[in-house]
Amino acid sequence: MEKPNKIVTKDLDFFYGDFKALEDISVAFKKNQISALIGPSGCGKSTFLRCLNRMNDLIPGSSVKGEIYIDGKDIYGQNIDVVHLRRRVGMVFQKPNPFPKTIFDNVAYGLRVNGIKERKIVAECVEKSLKQAVLWDEVKDRLHSSALGLSGGQQQRLCIARALSVEPEVILMDEPASALDPIATQKIEELIHELKREFTIIIVTHNMQQAARVSDITAFFYMGRLIETGDTETMFTRPQLKQTEDYITGRFG
Repeated sequence: MEKPNKIVTKDLDFFYGDFKALEDISVAFKKNQISALIGPSGCGKSTFLRCLNRMNDLIPGSSVKGEIYIDGKDIYGQNIDVVHLRRRVGMVFQKPNPFPKTIFDNVAYGLRVNGIKERKIVAECVEKSLKQAVLWDEVKDRLHSSALGLSGGQQQRLCIARALSVEPEVILMDEPASALDPIATQKIEELIHELKREFTIIIVTHNMQQAARVSDITAFFYMGRLIETGDTETMFTRPQLKQTEDYITGRFG
């Protein structure tokens, strides 16, 4: 049985002031799939990713045309609670960005912001999120130590746990392993694969091998346009367009 669509964009344009960063993006992402966005630097991948939870709203002078639907509801429509949207659509950034707080307080942060204060519930959610992020066994004896004492790879998994704590439906990842060494990168990739069971994941990556390893679907962006999208194996072995093949095989980018 084919999975239902989780996110659909239609005729999406995005502007930074007068500069058109995205043009006419129409694409669908299915539930419980990992989609990789690939393309050279500055081609619009991260801009597109940030449209999906309206992070770009924070940029002065930016504007959007077109539609983005999550579960059939337009996230740029009227009466949309952006705070609630960002809880449903979590985000993990390129560089690990733990708060200068304890490991426990980093993960509990989103819960407390959302009004969950009861100690037992918070503790249970923190433990569950750290287990989901495959970090619990490494940190369970030092939950009240500073998160800044963790390694880079552990910090990134902590940031994933923080995103998971508010029980999102979608996780956006903007080059989550680019600042990490190969072993830490492998752990993040294994984690992403595990998380697919419960979440819809969209990942921006510059690493072709990573896209091929972790994703079900690959979308190739170039100069603000979506050039080609399809299942990852086909995209990497039999792309329809020469431009896609040239990028994937390293002829440019």
